[in-house]
Amino acid sequence: MKLQQLRYIWEVSKHDLNVSATAQSLYTSQPGISKQIRLLEDELGVEVFARSGKHLTRVTPAGKAILEISGEILQKVDSIRQIAQEFSDERKGSLSVATTHTQARYALPPVINEFIKMYPDVALHMHQGTPTQISEMAADGTVDFAIATEAMAGFSDLIMMPCYSWNRSVVVPKDHPLAQVSKLTLEELAQYPIVTYTFGFTGRGKLDEAFRERGLDPKVVFTAVDTDVIKTYVRLGLGVGVIASMAVDEQDSDLVAIDASHLFEDSVTRIGFRRGTFLRGYMFDFIEKFAPHLTQDVVEKVQACSGRPEIDEMFKDFQIPRY
Repeated sequence: MKLQQLRYIWEVSKHDLNVSATAQSLYTSQPGISKQIRLLEDELGVEVFARSGKHLTRVTPAGKAILEISGEILQKVDSIRQIAQEFSDERKGSLSVATTHTQARYALPPVINEFIKMYPDVALHMHQGTPTQISEMAADGTVDFAIATEAMAGFSDLIMMPCYSWNRSVVVPKDHPLAQVSKLTLEELAQYPIVTYTFGFTGRGKLDEAFRERGLDPKVVFTAVDTDVIKTYVRLGLGVGVIASMAVDEQDSDLVAIDASHLFEDSVTRIGFRRGTFLRGYMFDFIEKFAPHLTQDVVEKVQACSGRPEIDEMFKDFQIPRY
């Protein structure tokens, strides 16, 4: 059994059993990968993948168990490389972060700007996706960190830490009737068409929950994952926008932002990484720049926790910053 063979079956499983796409991503040949997978299966005496002709069709039950352990082995190998790099040159390396548009557009730019100045020789890679995709990328080791508000709780392999809480604002054109309201109510908001986030993004669940608890049925006429798109359609008169307050900036001088934090429960943005990951010095620094209360000492204590309940207990009395 070779480490390369484990890498091949792991990558094939992550490329939807497409050997050709796997070969392209690994800069090797399709026949070479197929041969090594067959050699591994022959050695183990079981099939990792079921086949129809030359095509892989599914992962076998044995294959699922083998892939799970392979992923753990490959993670340990990557950790060994990280340890070696840390001791050979602690200021060089790479850092990959997966997050949503709102975090990438509004929360992360000053953090990344400062980080790059401090670590010019660290290659920084940003990935955007849905909260579920972001969590999956961190859970399978594709990225180092996941930063999101939803979906991360469903991934037991992730260590998650609260970064900050935030709430929402309603944005309307200056001539809109709501622009004159002193303190907005859900009943007033429900009278107008609403433009907001797609379900599963940027705390959308909290919005739906607030209306449901008051027995209101809001008319959501347009949804998007991109806050700038939401504001564009507000300007077109499609409806009133409900967005994260952090997404209101100086470029929105043609809109009126109305505080809605009293209408909706706070949401919490978290940063997560795969359990067992070796964090290099600059990775600790990135976390602390994004969430100053998450010092290296705190993060190391979190890593030593046995599971999510213990982590949640640890942060129960923390004063989480508000964005």
